[in-house]
Amino acid sequence: MPDRELVCAPLSSSEGQDYLAAMKAAANFAFANRQVLAYHIRRSFEGVLAGKVGNHNVYQIYDIAHNMAKIETHKIDGRQVSVCVHRKGATRSFGPGSDVLPSVYRDIGQPVLVPGSMGTASWVLLGTEESMAQTFGSTCHGAGRTLSRKKAKKSVHGPSLREKLEAAGVRVRAGSMAGLAEEAPIAYKDVNRVVEVVHGAGIAKKVAKLTPIAVIKG
Repeated sequence: MPDRELVCAPLSSSEGQDYLAAMKAAANFAFANRQVLAYHIRRSFEGVLAGKVGNHNVYQIYDIAHNMAKIETHKIDGRQVSVCVHRKGATRSFGPGSDVLPSVYRDIGQPVLVPGSMGTASWVLLGTEESMAQTFGSTCHGAGRTLSRKKAKKSVHGPSLREKLEAAGVRVRAGSMAGLAEEAPIAYKDVNRVVEVVHGAGIAKKVAKLTPIAVIKG
């Protein structure tokens, strides 16, 4: 291959089927892991707020995996075709009326989560009918990196970054300063500009901008 990252195999081959099986196992692990995290977050809220706050119900609003391949049906050259869509660096952005969406979101379109960085902002968007026509119902799943993790760790001093974030009102809990440095805001594109492009192209529409108040980096 001219680029090793373009290497591929027919989906029907033993290698293709092994890949699908491994990917499904990874997705199952990720979903289960987030359920466990949500459970412990609820326990933490109950332990801290019990007897102090009457209604502290914590529930999951939405969950989705990214960097996934899915078997889907899309219109290609005027006809419906079953294809394998591999969203690398992307996530689903299905529009209103899609029968694969949960009923609670079916009338408005698929929620799209676009994280920026721990020092800037993240966005919630909605999928559109236009995304189905343009991108197989896909959009970006984040701002995207400008520095690799290795370069970020060389360029950023972890303790200084923590001080800067804390001064800006963002509470920080990190397993290591090197791990914190690799996710520094300068290592990512401007999420607001990225979202403006996505919104302007019509493949997802803006709903809410979220600013961070706490960072937990393992």
